[in-house]
Amino acid sequence: MSRILAALAAGLLLCCGAFGQKAATTQQCERLAKLALPKVKITSARMVTAGAFTAPKNLSPWLRGEPGFFKKVPPFCRVRAVARPSASNIKIEVWLPASGWNGRFQGQGNGGFAGEIDYHLMGMAVRDGYATAGTDTGHTASGTDAKWALGHPEKIVDFGYRAIHEMTQAGKAATQAFYGKGPRHAYFASCSNGGRQALMEAQRFPADYNGIMAGAPANFWTHLLASALSGMQASALDPASYIPASKLPAIGEAVNAACDAQDGVADGILNDPRQCHFDPASLLCKEGDSDKCLTRAQTKTLKELYAGAHDSQGREIYPGLLPGAELGDGGWKTWITGDKPGDSLMFDFGNSYFANMVYDSARWDYKTAKLDQAVKAADAKTSGVLNATDPNLKRFQARGGKLIIYHGWNDPAISPLNSINYYQQVVSTMGSESAESFMRLYMVPGMQHCFGGPGADSFGEPGTTVPKDPGHDMQLALERWVEKGTTPGAIVATKHVNDEDPAKGVKMTRPLCPYPEEAKYKGKDDPNQAASFACVTGGK
Repeated sequence: MSRILAALAAGLLLCCGAFGQKAATTQQCERLAKLALPKVKITSARMVTAGAFTAPKNLSPWLRGEPGFFKKVPPFCRVRAVARPSASNIKIEVWLPASGWNGRFQGQGNGGFAGEIDYHLMGMAVRDGYATAGTDTGHTASGTDAKWALGHPEKIVDFGYRAIHEMTQAGKAATQAFYGKGPRHAYFASCSNGGRQALMEAQRFPADYNGIMAGAPANFWTHLLASALSGMQASALDPASYIPASKLPAIGEAVNAACDAQDGVADGILNDPRQCHFDPASLLCKEGDSDKCLTRAQTKTLKELYAGAHDSQGREIYPGLLPGAELGDGGWKTWITGDKPGDSLMFDFGNSYFANMVYDSARWDYKTAKLDQAVKAADAKTSGVLNATDPNLKRFQARGGKLIIYHGWNDPAISPLNSINYYQQVVSTMGSESAESFMRLYMVPGMQHCFGGPGADSFGEPGTTVPKDPGHDMQLALERWVEKGTTPGAIVATKHVNDEDPAKGVKMTRPLCPYPEEAKYKGKDDPNQAASFACVTGGK
């Protein structure tokens, strides 16, 4: 970073006033095209007028935002760059509000195998006054495609950790050059692979960010994808073992019948699914096969998915899925079963990872793979690049960094138990008092992977709309913790009537409690109101 600051000192500082209080001009933005950064080339720097940005047509829809979104984004300076720290081609964009900068920098992450910049979240950041940066992590592809990695180990390094760090350095440098003053504080918030990126930043580059929010982190990458392989084999090697999506309603209903009321409210939400001891054998068909029951082979598959992946010696490779996540648009149909065998995201990610990142062979076939060997190969080849499992966060803590991890209990993609395991590993490594001074974990009842599900799933995580106060907005709670030293407590999460249109109103609110506490219904008043719940020590 010292070389970058030296470049800035060479005379490219612009005069926009402290924290952008004076509106920047087009010339001030365009001057950034001359910014000299180590191993980074600025390809363009142009002012974008209010509402004028148009997202690329081939961008995944969820990265573009809802129709008309960019019409509400105020003017900003758009800086485009390419970083080449090795055999790399890392595309980076930095967006800088022309006026009203709040003095903060916000880094954006990527889901899946990355390959695209999240313009929607960048637009939201600019709208809220943040300088922000995003990256494709060094390749162009959809989030489920890892063909780009075949034969390109340096691209895997870029994806694993290097690109986000390069993005952050370039973003901070452009911010300082544009405003004449660097950001007071820097924040990173993302989910899934983005949660892995978040923890990677805290572990490898503790000086990059003051506050980090890691959602449903895929941080134990090698074993997460090994668990996908285990699930693929359990559900598809024998055609009789496959559980069709048409049977998921029966499973979900049976789970709710057995466990929903345990937390005092029958609402289709399991407060802590670990307390649900649902037995798949209870659904065993007694009078012929139908969508209302499971065959003996399907019962075995369901038990294996709940149990998680284990090696040939019975040792856990990765924790299993939890009951309660089977239903919904983002439930098991999307991630586990698909509409036919081999047609789910579990297969997409498992096949792409092992074929392109581990075995370097497009002909790799999950049907003939040996799980023990696959885990060993994955760990040997990619754990040092892709896993973000180091529980020693002393360097991050020493710099005053704050970390919030959140995970939905109804996540069918990444076991919620993985986040609890990592949290407990940090506590064990650093001590309870030390860990609590800078880290919080929030488990979200009824939330699927990063969002969605029957639970209250909006609480200020990336892309959500909630009241702008630290009691409802986890991002603001993190900022208050970093900047004012106020430790986060319970955060009120919101469930909207229509997840796609928050303006249609609120369906319910629930408190999210710092783990190991959980929200307990008081036994009276409206269960759709957060005030009817209290945070108590969890049951496990």
